[in-house]
Amino acid sequence: MASAEGGAYSYSLTVQIEHALAAVSQGTTSLGIKASNGIVIATEKKSSSILIDDSMIEKVAVVCPNIGIVYSGMGPDFRVLIARARKSAQAYWKVYGEYPPTKVLTQEIATVMQEATQSGGVRPFGVSLLVAGWDVHRGPSLYQVDPSGSFWAWKASAIGKNMVNAKTFLEKRYNDDISLEDAIHTALLTLKEGFEGQMTEKTIEIGVVTVPTVEELQAEKPGGGTGRPRPTFRKLSEEEVKDYLAL
Repeated sequence: MASAEGGAYSYSLTVQIEHALAAVSQGTTSLGIKASNGIVIATEKKSSSILIDDSMIEKVAVVCPNIGIVYSGMGPDFRVLIARARKSAQAYWKVYGEYPPTKVLTQEIATVMQEATQSGGVRPFGVSLLVAGWDVHRGPSLYQVDPSGSFWAWKASAIGKNMVNAKTFLEKRYNDDISLEDAIHTALLTLKEGFEGQMTEKTIEIGVVTVPTVEELQAEKPGGGTGRPRPTFRKLSEEEVKDYLAL
């Protein structure tokens, strides 16, 4: 029976969140690095069998033109969250005529994850997320969201089974003046530290956030050009990943 302080309930919740974090720690390693002129998110993309069509595996997902997400943990849980995030982004667009700032969307996702920790008949989501995006309010931003629904802004972070070693590696290599190109190379080196097997364009997935120029921002304004938002987040093609691995 729960005490007046909710002891039994708190214990049960703690155990559930620990199980969710265990699912995250068993997932492939993912990381994000905030550069002076953008953000890179990267992850291992491995299939459990050579018979699986790996072209259908997506770990880096586009939410809207200015925001992308990578996950570690349970794929089906991520599929639910990315669908909710996309609906939220479109609802924001319909009301305000622009896509949501990165922090606003991150809060929406974190709220969905937190509600799963306090609702009957459900369990916490077994994923951690790295949310990368750009907006006019904060510029490039990188957030980590955990199964409890808590989130923080990071300069660089890692999640998944090699999280501890990856963060230690990033702490040694990171500096505030790092460029996006250097951040991509650092991301690949960090993944390589704990990578099992051969790193190829088929086993690595990368997304980048770029900072638009003043001219590009002017072109987005009504009467200044197309009026459509220029995508600031995109996934690198296999050819681009291959070129980076060859350097």
